[in-house]
Amino acid sequence: MVKKPNIVLIFSDQHRGDALGCIGNKFVRTPNLDELAAEGVAFRNCNTSSPLCMPARASLATGQYVNEHGAWGNRNEADRFGQSHVRNVREAGYCTALFGKTHFRVPQVDDGHTRDRISELHDWGYEVTHEIGEIPSDKSSNYYEDFLAARHKLQLHKDAMTIWKYGQGNKTLRPWEHLPSLLEEHEHIDAYLGSRAAEWIRQYGEERPFYLQLALVGPHPPFDAPARYRDIFRPEDMPPAIMTLPSEPMSPQVRTMLSRRGFPNLTESQSQLMKSHYYAKIAFDDEVIGSFIKVLREKDLMDNTWIIYTSDHGEMLGDHRLVQKVVFYEGSLNIPLIIRPPGGTSAWIGNGLTDHYDILDTILSAADAETFEKNHGSSLIPKIEAGKGSPDAHEGKEVTFSEVNLYSMARTKNYKMTINSVTREPVEFYDIENDPNELTNLVNESSLSKVLDEIQDTHFNQLLSGINDQQLRLAQAGGIPTSIHQAYPEY
Repeated sequence: MVKKPNIVLIFSDQHRGDALGCIGNKFVRTPNLDELAAEGVAFRNCNTSSPLCMPARASLATGQYVNEHGAWGNRNEADRFGQSHVRNVREAGYCTALFGKTHFRVPQVDDGHTRDRISELHDWGYEVTHEIGEIPSDKSSNYYEDFLAARHKLQLHKDAMTIWKYGQGNKTLRPWEHLPSLLEEHEHIDAYLGSRAAEWIRQYGEERPFYLQLALVGPHPPFDAPARYRDIFRPEDMPPAIMTLPSEPMSPQVRTMLSRRGFPNLTESQSQLMKSHYYAKIAFDDEVIGSFIKVLREKDLMDNTWIIYTSDHGEMLGDHRLVQKVVFYEGSLNIPLIIRPPGGTSAWIGNGLTDHYDILDTILSAADAETFEKNHGSSLIPKIEAGKGSPDAHEGKEVTFSEVNLYSMARTKNYKMTINSVTREPVEFYDIENDPNELTNLVNESSLSKVLDEIQDTHFNQLLSGINDQQLRLAQAGGIPTSIHQAYPEY
């Protein structure tokens, strides 16, 4: 019997989809991801299921729309006893392993060590776990902090994170003022995760195939790449952000984020400096990924391993004077997707719409695992195997959906529309084909009313047909209380 292929999912945090060399970005440096794409397919129009960590990660785990699993924000949790693609892969005969950030749970100040809650990850279907946390707390810890403590570097890390979160003295750091890491390069959290996952691969000796998730923390803020990576990028060489402020009519969602994560007086030079620091973090993570893939090559695993690279959501990076995410602009919505099949294939770039649900279905298909009864994705394996010359190579989904904080978005080839998920009131409408920078909100344009009605009737009715009312009420009430909300803000 032919052994099933291994599957590796490399999952970063907050990597916007246009920040890859392999799709034509001449300013970023991603040689290892580019090499992966040179042996696979890069999908340039992949959209996140949610432009926020916990909802996106819950959708990728469960295969459910945000409104179905109900984790609308970072203060709501999906049911770990519900459907899980990881559990399905495990039941298909795989050893399932996780190294890195999960962010499935609403964090509490007394969470304890991540090993104390390992059973919860087992419920999701993970057999081997090495979970870390991002935000240091006096009453919580994890394997990465154990590593730093043994090297007498834990306080250095905690001090750096405190400065990032709260600033120095009376001054809060703005995103372009994030400091480079003072740790040795191999001590950085993503280098640590990469080395732990690589060591596990070196020692793996079971007959079962493995499904390994390497869940990196970067390039999520702080943009703290070691100094030598910053030296690669000159701020003045960076293209500035889309400097146009969101125009009226402004959706309540965008207005909220502009007040919380907006910099109305952002200058072009500040946006360029921020981009150079963000690209440095991506370059650092790319090297971490390259070191990990080198171990797969050394172990002669590349001919029998699917490798998938993607992210949970993007980063606004100054576009429309916004940073971070939680909006449906392209910077926040669009994510990377590179898939290298076992043995590689002739490289090409797919232009069709795809999303997290297609990634999940691709993983299930590669594992020959049971799919979900209500399935929102389509495996990309047939498209990859057919190659760039196939008639539907650049065809994708008719529509992709994304949801966060009780707002829902539908993205078609030409249009993007956002509604209030509860009232169904349209709040944004963009003609993506003619306005790719999303400068003009056409939601009140009377000549487009039939188009809005059609998207409402055809797509949003489909999206919201299985809404989880109990979770909806919890989200409306503010979600699960957390005593460290200030230290770990929702946005």
